Formats: sequence, C-alpha cells, structure tokens
Amino acid sequence: MRDHFETRDWDAAGRIGELTVPRAGVTVETPALLPVINPHLRTVEPRQLEREFGAEILITNGYILYGSDDYRERALSEGLHDLYDFSGAIMTDSGSFQLAEYGEIDVDTEEILRFQHDIGSDIGTPVDIPTPPDVSREQAERDLAETEAALAAAEEVDVGEMLVNAPIQGSTHLDLREQAARHADATDLDVFPVGAVVPLLNDYRYDDMVDVVAASKRGLGADAPVHLFGAGHPMMFALAVAAGCDLFDSAAYALYARDDRYLTVRGTEHLADLDYFPCSCPVCTEHTPAEVAERGDAEREELLARHNLHVTYEELRRVKQAIRRGDLLELVEERARSHPAMADGYRALLDHADQLNETDPVRKDSFFHTSAESARRPEVRRHHERLDRLDVPDGAVLLTEGENNSRFDASWRVKPPFGPFPRSLSNTYPLTAQVPDRLSREAYEAAADGIARLVEANSETAFTVAHFDWPGSALARLPALDTIDLTEEEGPESQGGSPATEEDGR
Repeated sequence: MRDHFETRDWDAAGRIGELTVPRAGVTVETPALLPVINPHLRTVEPRQLEREFGAEILITNGYILYGSDDYRERALSEGLHDLYDFSGAIMTDSGSFQLAEYGEIDVDTEEILRFQHDIGSDIGTPVDIPTPPDVSREQAERDLAETEAALAAAEEVDVGEMLVNAPIQGSTHLDLREQAARHADATDLDVFPVGAVVPLLNDYRYDDMVDVVAASKRGLGADAPVHLFGAGHPMMFALAVAAGCDLFDSAAYALYARDDRYLTVRGTEHLADLDYFPCSCPVCTEHTPAEVAERGDAEREELLARHNLHVTYEELRRVKQAIRRGDLLELVEERARSHPAMADGYRALLDHADQLNETDPVRKDSFFHTSAESARRPEVRRHHERLDRLDVPDGAVLLTEGENNSRFDASWRVKPPFGPFPRSLSNTYPLTAQVPDRLSREAYEAAADGIARLVEANSETAFTVAHFDWPGSALARLPALDTIDLTEEEGPESQGGSPATEEDGR
C-alpha cells in the first residue's frame, strides 16, 4: 500500500484526496492543477501563482533546465524552490515531450532522474515514450516495452525522498493501457501519469480520452494518484475527475493568452470576439475586453493568463464541492451540454458505469434526472443489481406508477429510470430522485429493464405492470406479463377499483 496518497471523499470515480510530498514537506489536496512553468517564459511568476491563486504544486521541465546555459547551474546551486520562489511542491518532466516532438534527446532515465533530484525536484519523471493515438499495435507494444524498461531503471536510482512518476502508455489500445497500468502499479514508484492524451484533447476526442483513462484505472489500485498529462482546459475537468483523474498540468493558461485566447468552462473565446467578459474574476471586473485589447503585448498576455488561471482554479473548486455534495455527475452533464464532443465524452463515461459503481457512494443527497444519459448512471445500475436481493411477496404483485390496488396481494412502485421497488424504499436514495414529467424514451427503457430483472429473479410470482402510456420501445423490453395502461383509466386514483387488464398489452 502507498502511504503518500489518501482519499477522503468519492463521487463516481472522482475523489478528493491528499497527496503527501515528503521532500517538499507539503500535502497537496487533489484534484489539483500543476501550472507549467517555462523558465525562459514566465508569463505569471511562481510566487504569484502561490499567493494570488493558491497554487500548491507546479510543474517545470527538468530537461529544459538540464540543457539551459542560463539556468542549469543556478538550478543546481540554488535549488528549484529558491530559483522559482515557490514553497509548494514542484514536479519536473524528463524531456519525454521533446522526445515525442523531435525524435530524440541526449539523456537517459538514470541521468535525468539524478539531475532532477540534484536540483531539488519533489516529484521526478523517467524518460518514457509518449506513443500517439491510433498507431499500430506493433509500435505501441514496442514503445511500451521501452517505457517499462525506463520504469525499471527508475526504480534503481537512489532519489531519496523525491517521489517518482510511473507514466502509463499504450496509445489507444485499451488492453495495452490496462496492462501498462498493472505493470506500473506493481513498481515501487509513486504517481501515475496517463500519457500521450494531448493529441486526443486537441482533436476533441473526449470519448477516447475517457476510454484511455478508464482502461488505465482498471490496472491501478485505489491508492494510486492519477495524473492526466497535458490536460488543463477547465471545460473537461469535471469529466476527467469523474473518470478518476487527480492531477492535471497545463501551459494552456499562458499559451492561450499569448494567442489572445480567453478560457471559459464552455470553451475558448478570442479576445477580439468579446464585447463583455462573462466572468467576475479580478481581471474581468477591473477591465473591459476593449481595455485589455489596447494594452501592450506583455501586459495583455499577463492579464489574459491571470484570467485563464482564475477560471481554471474556480472550476477545480467547483468540482471538489460537487464531489463533497455528491452531484459530480450532474456537473459533468452540465458541462457536456457545452460541446457535442463533451457529450460524447459523458456518454463514454457512462459506458463504464459498472466501473464507476465500484467507488460511487451508495448514499447521496439527491439525484437529478436531466437527460437521456441520466438513465445510464451507476445509481440506476446499482438499483437494478439490488433487485436480485429484495424479498418479493408471494402471489400477485402489481408494479405501478399509480396507487395501491386491492385486487393484488402486494403493490410496488415503478419509477423511471429505476424501475420497481417496495413502497417502503420510497424515501431512500436514489429513489428520491427529481424526475421531469416529460421523460426520455431511455428512462422508460431502463425502468423496463429493471422490471425484467425482477421478474427473471422471481419466476414463481405473477407480476402486472401498470404504466402511464409508456413508449413501445420500453414495453417491448418487458417479459410476458399483464400490463395496464393507466392513461385509459380515469387516473391513478382509479386503481382502488378493478381496472381491466390487457394481456401483454403491446
């Protein structure tokens, strides 16, 4: 068991945790952002990140420092914390990004890890091979073998209290990602970055990103902190956290500012297209878009970068509060409506509902059914599994959206998307869900699946389903049983009498 990462709260696969970084003498609350610091281009100074934004951790490129005439000796003599005037934790990268971009670097894992240690890094990184998406399986396997050799070399380097990353590669071959994660988890390394996802994010392939993260999570233990390398746009934080990511790093706040781009939780805007700032951070309340546009390049870049950081940290705090409150998936759904690709990501996340169910709390404050996707949430799956364990009365049982009926030996409620349940459970989570009057077809179909599961588990009981005009696609999912269409009666109160039934009324 790793004793440097502890989880306090869960929602779906998202969690609030504490990452203890012994060399820095700090504990970082996760989910956390690591702003990227380029020693040669400091748009926002590290001390300002700490004081203005509350940054507890940042990342800088150890390979750039290693090869820098200006900074190498200073980093070795002063140490990173004094060089950057930053008291939090500092992670360093190894040059793998440069390897992916330019094809080669002039350092190996042992040398770069020793250098990272010598400059005072708190979390170091070996030289892994970032394999891009969609490559052949042969290339992915070849690159993964090199990455795993780098992890083995990293285990042999004496780095004292410095934590060490164990990157997970495998391209878009999900079985290789899971295999890589199992291999990394079996090492004595400490933090687990999911690598080479930036091309997916740049192409808005959020569904593929979710699948890669889910595969990686299947290979990792619950005590493994997960870092999504290169992911820093606030619009995708809720989705990535719900999939199980704990750490994010990004230079987007600075790179986008350099290109006059303005981050929001719904996407990216160009400064020239804004008449108003849709934000109440200090930058946006003290300036108009026109005023920022009139500033010189350096000042304009700094102002936009500061806004980008404010909106980014604000979204991380919103995600944490959603985890604490138990409505992270509602936030994911809200963010999914901002872009079709985000909706794809949310649907991909729900493809892994069984995996989410392993850590999703069984009790929360509320469940809001707001879309067709809500019918696929882990709470619905968990209720269906619970049906196998419920005691069903003998005789004739009515499963109804209406009221009790004296003609039956027992009467259970039916509530889409969950399906049937005893009335005694009506005030328990998630059956207290807030559900709209105009439900999606998928909600009725999910309820029908729940009914089918209950009927299959209790073949000796005679069930009747009473519904209000369910769509044919939902009725078709029911097993052979009697049905009552309550819309043909006078209303739910009419069930106190003896409504006619229609045999398998479809």
